[in-house]
Amino acid sequence: MSFGEPWQYEFFRNGIAAATLAGALCALVGVYVVLRHMSYIGHGLSHAIFGGAVVSYVSGVNYYLGAGLWGVASALLIGRVARRRQIGADAAIGIVTTASFAIGVALISRGNRFNQNFEAVLFGNVLAVNPAQVLVLAGTAGISCLAILALYRQLMFMTFDPEVAPVYGVRSGLVDGVFTLVLAATIITTMQVLGVTLIAAALVIPPVVARMLSDSFKNVLLLSVAIGALCGFVGMYASYFLNIASGPTIVLTAASVFGLVYAYSSMRKWRDRPGRGRGADRSSSGREPVFQ
Repeated sequence: MSFGEPWQYEFFRNGIAAATLAGALCALVGVYVVLRHMSYIGHGLSHAIFGGAVVSYVSGVNYYLGAGLWGVASALLIGRVARRRQIGADAAIGIVTTASFAIGVALISRGNRFNQNFEAVLFGNVLAVNPAQVLVLAGTAGISCLAILALYRQLMFMTFDPEVAPVYGVRSGLVDGVFTLVLAATIITTMQVLGVTLIAAALVIPPVVARMLSDSFKNVLLLSVAIGALCGFVGMYASYFLNIASGPTIVLTAASVFGLVYAYSSMRKWRDRPGRGRGADRSSSGREPVFQ
């Protein structure tokens, strides 16, 4: 087998384009998900949107429209329920998303004709991606980038100081609403590539790796996108030669990168402890890097 062999097949070319775009898009949005401590809602929304996808299929509504509306409605409902002090955000996410997921599973259980269609949504099937879906993914990535660029300062303010941001004129409701739409669109368009069960990893791992490598917010964004895209590309390539499902291979590639960077980071901290080598003077000052 040669490394150029996979490029002979259209399904591989479509798949590697989709995997690279999906990795980059999830990594970009994931920076805000991780830094705003929303990892759980990113995972939960993927399960909620699965319910919307099934309902859309049953009712004959366009997948992107139906699942998108369901995802946004789920996010808004989570926010409303979470405002009740007796409940809390984590419980609200658990209630709304698991109920939505259960609706999808219940509808599937009523007829075997759904099983094959939604197996790809659950576990991903990047090899079945067609050129139209690649274009949708590219369009979503482009629009998401434009939205994040347009609200860059407001999003950064809301990420690091959400309580003070409104005092300085940041329209928190609008910013949160736009980000919710971007997050929902990201999950909907990447489901075919990664599946419900693996999207959370694609949202979380690249930003965490980027954060371990840099203390600059801008650098974390750029590194996260680069890591996500690279993991999508390498994971898709590896899956062809290893004969393993593409979605899990992409996530395992990202997890391997995390393991290597974590080991490197741990070794560097050990080396730079007071009394050890050149890092002693820097560490002994007791000053921590500022994340800007």
